[in-house]
Amino acid sequence: MLTKSGSAERERRTVKGLERAFEEERVILVEIEKLSDVCKLLGDKMRLTILSLLKERELCVYEIVELMQTSQPNVSQHMRKLKDGGLVKEAKKGQWVFYSLNINDKPYLNELFEHLPSQKEKVDAISCEQLDCCD
Repeated sequence: MLTKSGSAERERRTVKGLERAFEEERVILVEIEKLSDVCKLLGDKMRLTILSLLKERELCVYEIVELMQTSQPNVSQHMRKLKDGGLVKEAKKGQWVFYSLNINDKPYLNELFEHLPSQKEKVDAISCEQLDCCD
């Protein structure tokens, strides 16, 4: 025969188990949401191309503008999304903003980046000195 205290203890354990299961499910859903957001960012040709450029080295916004042959506002909009998504980081050097990859905490992207075509020649052919920016 169960006592009131035994029944209460069993109920408490059941509630704790349910709380733990709900928390695990919530964590899984959050991780899936994060991965979904990264996939959305990578699904844009312009952003994926920018990431392939940044794979080669840190770039200032004007180098990216020149390499992408697009406007500065367009590049800045894409960079904001990539930064908000945690894929790039920015560093200010004086009044200039430089961008670099920020994927160390996303090892699942390593293989994808291995398959991106090299942009090394293209990136090496341009510099802030050549564009007369970032002085």
